[in-house]
Amino acid sequence: MSQEGQMRGQIAPISRSSPARFFNRELSWLHFNKRVLEEADNPRHPLLERLRFLSISGSNLDEFYMVRVAGLRGQLEAGVEKRSQDGLTPNEQLHKISAMVFDLNADQAHIWAKLRAELSQRDFHILGEKDLDKSDRLWLEQHFMEQIFPVLTPIAVDPVLPFPFVPNMGLTLGLDLFKSDDPEQGMYALLPIPSQLSRFIRLHEDKDRGAPETIRFIRLETVVALFINELFPGYRVRARGAFRVLRDSDVELAEKAEDLVLSYESALKKRRRGQAIRLEIEKTTPEHLRDFVIRELQVSQKEIYVQDSMVGLSDISQLIIKDRAELLFAPYTPSYPKRIRELDGDIFATIAQKELIVHHPYESFKVVLDFLRQAAVDPDVLSIKWTLYRTSDDSAIIKALKEAAEAGKSVTAIIELKARFDEEANIRWARDLESVGVHVLYGFTKLKTHAKLSQIVRREKGTLKSYIHIGTGNYHPVTAKVYTDLSYFTDNEAIARDVTRIFNYVTSYAKPDRLEVMSISPHGIRDRLLDHIREEIYHARAGRPASIWLKMNALVDDQTIDLLYEASCSGVSIDLIIRGICCLRPGVPGLSDNIRVKSIIGRFLEHARIYCFGAGHGLPSQKSVIYISSADMMQRNLDRRVESMVPILESRLHQQVQDQIMQANLADTEQSWHILSNGVSKRFILPEEDKAFNAHNYFMKCPSLSGQGRSGQGKSREESFPEKSKNEK
Repeated sequence: MSQEGQMRGQIAPISRSSPARFFNRELSWLHFNKRVLEEADNPRHPLLERLRFLSISGSNLDEFYMVRVAGLRGQLEAGVEKRSQDGLTPNEQLHKISAMVFDLNADQAHIWAKLRAELSQRDFHILGEKDLDKSDRLWLEQHFMEQIFPVLTPIAVDPVLPFPFVPNMGLTLGLDLFKSDDPEQGMYALLPIPSQLSRFIRLHEDKDRGAPETIRFIRLETVVALFINELFPGYRVRARGAFRVLRDSDVELAEKAEDLVLSYESALKKRRRGQAIRLEIEKTTPEHLRDFVIRELQVSQKEIYVQDSMVGLSDISQLIIKDRAELLFAPYTPSYPKRIRELDGDIFATIAQKELIVHHPYESFKVVLDFLRQAAVDPDVLSIKWTLYRTSDDSAIIKALKEAAEAGKSVTAIIELKARFDEEANIRWARDLESVGVHVLYGFTKLKTHAKLSQIVRREKGTLKSYIHIGTGNYHPVTAKVYTDLSYFTDNEAIARDVTRIFNYVTSYAKPDRLEVMSISPHGIRDRLLDHIREEIYHARAGRPASIWLKMNALVDDQTIDLLYEASCSGVSIDLIIRGICCLRPGVPGLSDNIRVKSIIGRFLEHARIYCFGAGHGLPSQKSVIYISSADMMQRNLDRRVESMVPILESRLHQQVQDQIMQANLADTEQSWHILSNGVSKRFILPEEDKAFNAHNYFMKCPSLSGQGRSGQGKSREESFPEKSKNEK
């Protein structure tokens, strides 16, 4: 392979039976997080938004270690030598992960320093101890004594007083102290920093000090170090350094627990004392103090990361304040579908008139809330069924479900206790709902209920009619402001019967013999999609147009990847839009020549799953087959979760999903990355004469087709796409 070919991400031909045909899942995720980090260095974004991307890259990495790396370490310690689908042992994967993370941490430190310098030029300062004047120190001393000192617990460490437990994600100051009157008498000590305290303290501003818009912050650990004598009277600091521990947070639930909720609460308590799998320690920490912390925490060298930047980089999200609007994205208010407003807000009447797809976050999640609120107070509504995987702390959905139950309606809520890192909140919601008479069910012991479904049964003209909502995202009003998802509202009778069967499956464990229109996991979604890929292979071999467009968060499933390789070799044109993990290698000679993969990373987080097949007519086509789903192409979604997938049959919605949403995503160049055959990401670069196209900006300006009112019927948005990049072939 030539050096030029390696630079372009090309690799040598690969056999369709070789493990090398797959790219490693964990390394692919790290490449995704690198794309997120690169947006922190993107000059097109306002400065505080770049800070947000840097923070997200940090929190992403934390979760990756607490779950994925912890799982690999567990396999290693248990002597498990099972290889990944790309042929690597757990130890080999951990070695490659460490090498990539070393570079990623260095990039994070470099970008953090760069952003601090650029912010300083805009009168937004993150100060160190040397930057403080006398008035600053006086103000900070008062703030420390009133707001910080009462909640700190200094801990001495010696043979009598052992090293205390450091909680997961706990920020701690390690200290080497000596007596003021006897330098030979010293001790080690720890100062845990409570997570309830803000990591950054905003300093007061005197009117006489510079411009009124000047903003100044200082890190909490810097302030604590300034007044350490208040915590250890009679001692002085010889050395100090901050460190942070990440622990195994993968909760395992006993499969046959008699009381599911209590078993899970017990597991959550165990999480807090999980095994340490990553130690971050400041580079400025003297070696002897660093060795003390490492020895007491009993971590190996491969678990230690010496940070050039601050430890706990995710905390810099606290610096994103509203005071400086010019450093943030321009405010965006989602639109509300005109069709609903034209019918005086009656969502049932809107759906009965014609089905609707609401495109979040460009269109308001309030439509989903209003759908439920309207049902809660409607005397003709008899029953409500709703799945809850994640929701917000102050959930309007929970309130509406309670209101409906209190009004005497039959309300069933299927709550997923195993929604990672939201388990405690979901347990609270379950008890809250049960207290007012909601039928709360927890789904399967072994399967997560990840499908986003709701069904409202209403009495109309002496008969019962179902109104259905099927979503690609969570019922979470906060994430709905930044996640791109689809909400499908329908009164289609066949779909309603299928949704009833799916709810019955989750509540009774009795899997339906058949579904009329929809598909579900386990097993059903994969089978349906593989059948469509085989049909495209058949069309290609028969000389007919053959095309596949797939949009998802992750592509890991080996069966799907192998059949896509076969489709490519048969001449099927395949375009994949994958935000995160991609284990398929595109552009490999003789394997995936006809497959292109892109990733869009920008202001909004791409989350919708859309699957399109040309059905012998190519794409785009009025006769293509279009699905939306809650499922990514991962084994866990296809085999170990209850997921749903529904075809888009109505012509207007079909046009919206295919010709507006998918084509805009394919046309995007401004926030898009090529995924190369060696797994590396390469940002789209256009010739100077070509105008870049940003799908997010386009959707903020163009309302969705099915939500337009009477004046918007029949209008097409396709002419807004740049011709040269519609498919980015």
